[in-house]
Amino acid sequence: MTDENGGADPDEFRGGSDGVRRRADEVRGGSDGVRRGADEVRAGADPDDVRRALNEAHRRDWACVLAATVRSAGSLDLAEECTQDAFMTALQTWPRDGIPRSPAAWLITTARRRAIDVHRRDQTLRAKLPLLVEPDEHMAESPAEVSAIGDERLRLIFTCCHPALAREAQVALTLRLLCGLTTAEIARAFLVGEPTMAARVTRAKKKIAAARIPYRVPAEQELPDRLDAVLTVLHLLFTTGHAAPTGDALVRDDLVVRAIELGRLVVRLMPDEREAIGLLALMVVTDARRATRTDAEGAVLLLAEQDRGRWDHAAIAEAHSLILSALRGGRPGRFVLQAAIAALHAEAPSYADTDWRQIVGLYDLLLAAWPSPVVAMNRAVAVSMADGPQAGLELLTEIESASSQLLGYHYLHAVRADLLRQLGRRDEAATAYRQAIELCSNSAERQFLSGRLSALRAAPDPK
Repeated sequence: MTDENGGADPDEFRGGSDGVRRRADEVRGGSDGVRRGADEVRAGADPDDVRRALNEAHRRDWACVLAATVRSAGSLDLAEECTQDAFMTALQTWPRDGIPRSPAAWLITTARRRAIDVHRRDQTLRAKLPLLVEPDEHMAESPAEVSAIGDERLRLIFTCCHPALAREAQVALTLRLLCGLTTAEIARAFLVGEPTMAARVTRAKKKIAAARIPYRVPAEQELPDRLDAVLTVLHLLFTTGHAAPTGDALVRDDLVVRAIELGRLVVRLMPDEREAIGLLALMVVTDARRATRTDAEGAVLLLAEQDRGRWDHAAIAEAHSLILSALRGGRPGRFVLQAAIAALHAEAPSYADTDWRQIVGLYDLLLAAWPSPVVAMNRAVAVSMADGPQAGLELLTEIESASSQLLGYHYLHAVRADLLRQLGRRDEAATAYRQAIELCSNSAERQFLSGRLSALRAAPDPK
């Protein structure tokens, strides 16, 4: 799996090389079922239970609540404010009235009512703030809209990925609003500083308001122009869940599940788009290993250490079929190539049987299709497996010299540390491990790297 710059699955090179699925219509606002779910509550609730329920709702349902509120709010800023108010209201009322049986539905209803109240109290709001949505007569969804993009989150993703915005702004704004990622997490995915990313998000929101970009389903002929940005968003969303940049757990199941759900929606919407199929295949085949990527205590397990018998082989077979479909009809794009690389790892009978030569060849194609220092770094890892650590280290040194962008990327230092360790250059390896640890914000990964560093220090001197 890669980040925006084409980074490979961290399990391939870290020191060496089910969430619950939820139907989108459970939280889609406006249906009678949502209203009933919002009104049904359990009497009384312990404050600790309320906090846990709200934390879970914020983690899983923020995007759904925000997306469902935009139409009533009329602007992204107001929708965010009303969504935040809904969570604050829940914190105050749920201990008294009970936790709703459908927290997401309750939050959507509350946020929308808050937006309507704001409009009623200030009749001049629409004159002062440019509309994100179309006029009131267009507020109701037509059957065609529902069939085209039935999920409010996907609708808002396509809106934020409007061609009037720069690509980086499209992706950053969508990740911030819909995916609930922090500015720091998005900055890390793009390998830029947090202030730089914050400025991009602010500019994008202002551009949407100034350009009066409507919140609507793009016409069929408009979809292809937005597809690559949408796929990039889903790719980064999945990557952030697959290898969480912060926190105690290696994986954020909610982000992984959400990305795959939305990926399936995009494929249903645009079934002939090979890159959409390729991205879905990439996510499915990568996620097939989720249950084996850590041990019972949450410690990271390398690809060579994972129990392949516990991998989701039905998912691997699905991805294989998707990849074959995506390879028909022309030269493969970046997501199809990444899916093919991930499938070679997943389909190898054992780690020793991995076809590293073929993986290097696929990375050659990927680097030509999508030049990126992170892709080049991952190719160096594959070369080290095919031709030895010295060959990989030489390539890595060239990449570092050519791109300072990677200096803050902790995986770069982890790769270099392991290659140096294999070559017996222990002091240099220790320095690289310390650099990787300093840059890493995920506790599980820091613990793994610290363990590698400790093992390096404890090992007898080969001399």
